[in-house]
Amino acid sequence: MSEIDVSQLINQMRTMAVAAQTGDAAVPGSTGSGEFTNVLTQAIDHVNSTQKTAANMATAYELGDSNTNIAELMIALQKANISFQAMLQVRNKLVSAYQEIMSMQI
Repeated sequence: MSEIDVSQLINQMRTMAVAAQTGDAAVPGSTGSGEFTNVLTQAIDHVNSTQKTAANMATAYELGDSNTNIAELMIALQKANISFQAMLQVRNKLVSAYQEIMSMQI
């Protein structure tokens, strides 16, 4: 399961915010849109793996596996649900930003 380094992501966001406020064209340490694509891909992969883990645990519980704890199953299902809802909100914001950019006058 891939984990996103939250502190690194927060530091990148802070650096980008400072660069946006000061008007710097280039953000130090950034390689362009590839970095955003990598972060987004990692986040989607993380959501996917969380959902697969929860589904596998649910299947094991339904089949009567004695090693599956109902409390751990419920926590895994909630984690999968929350991560999916967060990804859905990110997607909605991206679509909204895209629509706003496309409606701008040149």
